[in-house]
Amino acid sequence: MGKVWFVGAGPGDPELLTFKGVKLLQQAGAILYAGSLVDKAATCYAPSHCEIRDSKDMTLEEITAWLIEQAARHAIVIRLQTGDPGLYGALVEMVRALDKAQVEWAVVPGVSSALAAAAAAGETLTLPEVTQTVILTRVAGRTPMPAGEDLESLAAHHCTLCLFLSITLFPEIQRALRAAGWAEDSPVLVVQKASWPGEEKIVRGTLADIRERCRREKIGSQAMIIVSPALGARGWAEIKRSKLYDGTFSHRYRKANKEPGDLS
Repeated sequence: MGKVWFVGAGPGDPELLTFKGVKLLQQAGAILYAGSLVDKAATCYAPSHCEIRDSKDMTLEEITAWLIEQAARHAIVIRLQTGDPGLYGALVEMVRALDKAQVEWAVVPGVSSALAAAAAAGETLTLPEVTQTVILTRVAGRTPMPAGEDLESLAAHHCTLCLFLSITLFPEIQRALRAAGWAEDSPVLVVQKASWPGEEKIVRGTLADIRERCRREKIGSQAMIIVSPALGARGWAEIKRSKLYDGTFSHRYRKANKEPGDLS
């Protein structure tokens, strides 16, 4: 039996695959990619003899059966997933079947769309004395949320929120944020297809108007929503400096200066 690798394809740009992921793709005998979310260009690293299959029309049972079948024929089989396999990737659901079939598997992490969206917009998800916490979550749709993980409860922390799979649920997002005490002028960032060459869209707005702005841009799928008190910080008149790089702050690699900016 061969080995099944769950490889994070990253947010969309094939060049954002990890080096390890690319090396595995170059050696793969079979690749099953999530075509509804992963650009087929990510399979361009595969050898000419590689069997490539799109899984967008397959059920979980069909996916795991295909992986097990290919592992009996090839040394390296890849399940190519969007972003990172551990985030909304049904990883455990698939590997349980592989464990039962005694097929070896491993995971290669990938760049999450939350990070790619922040990078595309030139934003930071954390900022000293503003927010040091990032919550990766989604809004309840056909899949319910566990008790205590509703958006209103999470939004009450007033830290950075990265909302996956929720672009069609803006009315619920706005309701939950307002109920949690977020102001109408709270900044909101939406990035559709972050890093996808020629397809990326970046929309900035506020809690009050972001839904309408996204409607005008016809954004209805594959979008990351970021709500954070740190958004737009590069335009602020003043920010708190990180202690790690503050000249008045000592640590084991550097002695403190007397004043900020003092190089003596």
